[in-house]
Amino acid sequence: MPRLPRALTALALLAATLTAGAATAPAATAKAEPKAPPQFVALSDVDPTILHDIRYLTEHNFIGDPIDGYRQPLCILTAPAAQALHQAQQKLRPLGYSLKVYDCYRPQRAVDHFVAWAKDLDDDRMKGEFYPDVDKSRLFEDGYIAERSGHSRGSTLDLTLVKLPATATRPYEPGEPLVPCYAPQAERFPDNSIDMGTGYDCFDTLSHTLDPRIQGEQRANRLLLKETLESVGFVNYEYEWWHFTHKPELFPDTFFDFPVHRRSLSGR
Repeated sequence: MPRLPRALTALALLAATLTAGAATAPAATAKAEPKAPPQFVALSDVDPTILHDIRYLTEHNFIGDPIDGYRQPLCILTAPAAQALHQAQQKLRPLGYSLKVYDCYRPQRAVDHFVAWAKDLDDDRMKGEFYPDVDKSRLFEDGYIAERSGHSRGSTLDLTLVKLPATATRPYEPGEPLVPCYAPQAERFPDNSIDMGTGYDCFDTLSHTLDPRIQGEQRANRLLLKETLESVGFVNYEYEWWHFTHKPELFPDTFFDFPVHRRSLSGR
């Protein structure tokens, strides 16, 4: 067998060494996801009767895509906030109502997703339902989008009331015709909640909790939600009838970024 030139032999040895090194090198480890502090719980573990409709896990939201950081249809909250919701639910069920949560703890990466979307003025596919009368270029100025959210601190949530027994609602079909969020309830996307005058996440002044144009049954429904939650320590955000924060907050200055998933909960 003819001998290889010395240069080719050296190259062959180098290639063999690199191949062997690649084969024996340890596999790159994935970056570990942040975990929630032990003061966070899954609401369903505290009160399994409270209904869940976690919109940001789905395409039925003001962006039209599932939102970064949402991995399961789970409501995660600080333990005092979850316990207070349990107390509110105990007040409401004898009256024939249940709470239904749309969003609870929200990772910072989800807020970052909102901000990036708001800066993309060409993407307005969900405008017809969620912000029909608001120019997308004004979402920051008008306060609908911000770079930080109280939801990321763990004691804030979005929710509504459902008349019992709760009826099933059909899933949203991407691309289906959109109806303004302030249209009469029978015309809006079907939601088994009672009529609050607008749908959830409606970017409109009609969503202000005490907007004087909201009267009659719709106003009474908002006040039932507001007064019940206030009786157990929540404070309403006056510009959104669905938005409440439990006070005092356990983490008033910390914005967390662990994913919405049961694996994020310490030891569970």
